[in-house]
Amino acid sequence: MTHLNPGDLAPHFEAQDQHGTDVSLSQFAGQKVVLYFYPKDDTPGCTAEACSFRDGQSELRAAGYVVLGVSPDSVKSHGKFASKFSLNFSLLADPEKVICQAYGVWGKKKFMGREYDGVHRETFVIGGDGRIERIITQVDTKEATKQILAGA
Repeated sequence: MTHLNPGDLAPHFEAQDQHGTDVSLSQFAGQKVVLYFYPKDDTPGCTAEACSFRDGQSELRAAGYVVLGVSPDSVKSHGKFASKFSLNFSLLADPEKVICQAYGVWGKKKFMGREYDGVHRETFVIGGDGRIERIITQVDTKEATKQILAGA
């Protein structure tokens, strides 16, 4: 797994969002980006986190942030998830786990004594200069927006 640190240049990425639109990090040059990784669409923790970002969009935008979510789910799955919960930001499909691996969030996990490969829930705050400002590894899914704004 790649290990990134604050101050590192954020790895470039390009992927399709829930609408099939190409989205890349470079199109947000000069803006602050909240890039959050989550394991799976429409699961309890992932839904709570997405809804926190949905409900906090006005505060996040006012603070200059653009929110992008990433998981290995498909464009179609993201579309259903975004529609079901009226999500007002882009969810990027990473079925080949290229972005997840570049950011070091794909790896071994344990759940109920079982070990498997999956996405570690982490959030990267990327500055307008393209450098990582913060990495949140202990994500509070219900208070994800507050975690971002508390460190702004």
